[in-house]
Amino acid sequence: MKPRNTVLGLVIKDNALLLEERCGKHSRGEGIYYRPIGGTIEWSERSSETLKREFIEEIGTEIDIINYVACLENIFEVDSMIGHEITQVYRAVFKDKSLYEIETFNVIEGGQSTVARWISIKEILEGKKLLFPDKLIDLI
Repeated sequence: MKPRNTVLGLVIKDNALLLEERCGKHSRGEGIYYRPIGGTIEWSERSSETLKREFIEEIGTEIDIINYVACLENIFEVDSMIGHEITQVYRAVFKDKSLYEIETFNVIEGGQSTVARWISIKEILEGKKLLFPDKLIDLI
């Protein structure tokens, strides 16, 4: 199996990150965990283009990319299956500034519906909220 190329966007408001809340099995067990909005980079698509597309598809909003942050390589295991992601990370902002007043966003991804919400960076750093990919916490 080949590594999956992905992109994630860090949108920050008042020392909180906009993160999708997911529930299920993950590399540390099972339960609630968080991940920034993003997705799989398609063939011949630049990662920055993917990120803009994913924000429109998943929460119906446009973003501006502020800067490139880093590339993370994440190798993990869930249910005895090895996953391998190479992830481009960007800092982004909403084009529509009024969206910063919204507390939760409906996320539509692959026929599934979840929510994204503002999660305190302090809670993440203190280990109260589980953030993936693992090495993303080092970039905050």
